[in-house]
Amino acid sequence: MTSLIKLAARPSPKERQGGPRGVGRVRVAGVVVDALTEREVVAHVIAAAARGQGGHVVTPNVDICRTCARDPEVRAIVAGAELAVPDGMPLVWASRLLGTPVPERITGADLIWSLSEAAAAHGIPVYLLGGPPGVAVRAAEVLGERFPGLRVAGVMAPLYGFDTSADGVALVEEAVVAARPGLVFVGLGFPKQDRLITTLRAAVPGAWFVGCGAAIAFTAGSVRRAPEWMRRSGLEWLYRLACEPARLARRYLVDDLPFALRLLTICLLKRLTNAMLRRLGLGRRPMS
Repeated sequence: MTSLIKLAARPSPKERQGGPRGVGRVRVAGVVVDALTEREVVAHVIAAAARGQGGHVVTPNVDICRTCARDPEVRAIVAGAELAVPDGMPLVWASRLLGTPVPERITGADLIWSLSEAAAAHGIPVYLLGGPPGVAVRAAEVLGERFPGLRVAGVMAPLYGFDTSADGVALVEEAVVAARPGLVFVGLGFPKQDRLITTLRAAVPGAWFVGCGAAIAFTAGSVRRAPEWMRRSGLEWLYRLACEPARLARRYLVDDLPFALRLLTICLLKRLTNAMLRRLGLGRRPMS
């Protein structure tokens, strides 16, 4: 029961004030996220990069929140990121039910475009890390065609299982350090990509790292993304399930869907309870 309550718990005062430039934070599904728009995320990353300050952008969705709920190590990695923004409409809906809404859904697949555009305008070199052989190369070509002047410091498709040995991780680290990027998109899937980012940040402290999942493959066109209307409606998961049923059926239908329904039910009950208490003069209004 305690774990269920934590899904809808309010952030502490420190958490609410802990975002960039004093922007508020919201605890949803057991994870604290920054209440920012995509434009604000880009502005923060570019401004910090100009000062030589690096960081980590993580985009929690239902699957990431579910993993965080049962894995303390992963939970600590997400909590340690400089920016956490909600990738997943259930998190956006839950924040609204709690009376502490986040502005919008922000995905790694969107950030790879908006951040690359800003990087091109400000001369920040980018690095693409992830995907099968050739995919990152094609994604770099697509981004370069879209944003003339974009400096691609390098691309890499790590060998399968590289993260199981110190030598494999060291090879990736050496390549990234040698490239001297200011912005690195790491598309290896959660939590592998974010564990690697933890290592790479220490080696390249002035760079920003974005855990972006399938964003590199989407950009390259090797994997098709859902239509815009499905993304807005919270149905992107259904599109991906239809495209890759063997790989995603268990994750989406057995693990994530029950978690999302439970989360939204708890948040709705909490909203109704708080409304009833306010009518009785016993509760507090939602925090701004």
